[in-house]
Amino acid sequence: MKFSSRIQCKLIVSISILLSYSQPSIAQDEGSNSNFWSNVQYGGGIGLSFGDGFFSGTLAPNAIYNFNQEFGLGLGLNGSYNSQRNVFNSTILGASLIGIYNPINELQISSEFEQLNVNRNFENNIGVDDNYWVPAFFVGLGYRSNNVIFGIRYDLLYNERKSVYIDPWSPFVRVFF
Repeated sequence: MKFSSRIQCKLIVSISILLSYSQPSIAQDEGSNSNFWSNVQYGGGIGLSFGDGFFSGTLAPNAIYNFNQEFGLGLGLNGSYNSQRNVFNSTILGASLIGIYNPINELQISSEFEQLNVNRNFENNIGVDDNYWVPAFFVGLGYRSNNVIFGIRYDLLYNERKSVYIDPWSPFVRVFF
């Protein structure tokens, strides 16, 4: 399934607007803002890697609203910077929509649509600098223990040339507070 980058951008903006307007109506139905916020979990990921002229840093916060014990829906942000001295640097920024289902307490099934903007610049100016949007649609399965989930996910839209991930399969660890 291929989408143009303009359609992908419109999809992300539409979903974000829809979710931002649904928040007040959910809170009003519950009768109190405190009820809404008690069902929100925050988490995310932090990554740092460096060595021999290479640096990589990632910050990826997310929030999930739990409708009940089984279902949750949330948003995530992703920001990464990578560089190899005298070779390249890249900046990756994006957002995601995350859905989770817990059929039993220990098992979590998830789906996540992610849209990333990739900006890569090469030092040797050989004309291969890139700036493009790339989507990913992950389906995942994880083991849940309290607020920590360990699992594996698969990118159904994986593109070997454009994906920021080396493989469509990727392990994950989610931590929520």
